[in-house]
Amino acid sequence: MIHPTAIVDPAARIGAGVSVGAYSVIGAGVEIGDGTTVGPHVVIEGITRIGRDNRIFQFASIGAAPQDKKFRDEPSELVIGDRNHIREFVTLNRGTGGGGGSTRIGDDNWFLAYSHVAHDCRVGNQCVFSNNATLAGHVDVDDHVIISGFAGVHQFCRIGAHAFIGMGVMLSGDVPPFLMVAADADTQGRPRGINGEGLKRRGFDAERIAAIKRAYRTIYVGTTPLAEARSKLAEQAKDSTDVAAMLAFIERGERPLAR
Repeated sequence: MIHPTAIVDPAARIGAGVSVGAYSVIGAGVEIGDGTTVGPHVVIEGITRIGRDNRIFQFASIGAAPQDKKFRDEPSELVIGDRNHIREFVTLNRGTGGGGGSTRIGDDNWFLAYSHVAHDCRVGNQCVFSNNATLAGHVDVDDHVIISGFAGVHQFCRIGAHAFIGMGVMLSGDVPPFLMVAADADTQGRPRGINGEGLKRRGFDAERIAAIKRAYRTIYVGTTPLAEARSKLAEQAKDSTDVAAMLAFIERGERPLAR
């Protein structure tokens, strides 16, 4: 299953049923789980652990050193889960010592062509990164997030579960769960309501969606200060685990919310 032109270091750990395409390079610190397909002209290097049944397309760069001037070749890793699709020219970088030493990606994600995940990021499960979607370092992305084409996320930002980031958005603040963000004329990302269609597709019923809408209005509609809005959310959270998740996300934040 390994093409004769591929270069696979003898120290690499290759699982059962793995295929490696022509001219690909697999480094010594790499571990690839069963059933994963690596296309031609792929480079996988560094301390990189890849789970089962992933599909990595041609020209992807996986586990390269982080694009960080402070990096001094300290030990760091990239950990990828199962059943991810990694398309052409995707770049997924290892972590840094100053950022915890690890970039981590969950299961069942789609990374479309030219998307980028920088050092020390964390990506959950069942996310979609459209073409040229880019994360700077130390970004957290929760489950079921969609990041549209040509969107960029500032370092240390967080994106909550089920959020939708629109095309061309330059995101510099945290996005609570369930929100939809679109670009202004200056490309800055601003909340534009909740991701109602996405929630319906994932089985959220009308009662849950109504509670999320009410919480959104509490935070973003009108001139209520955030501290007062948080108190109102705490009351709403007594009747909604989804609102409780939004409030917990806001309480953990160190960066300002996208507003």
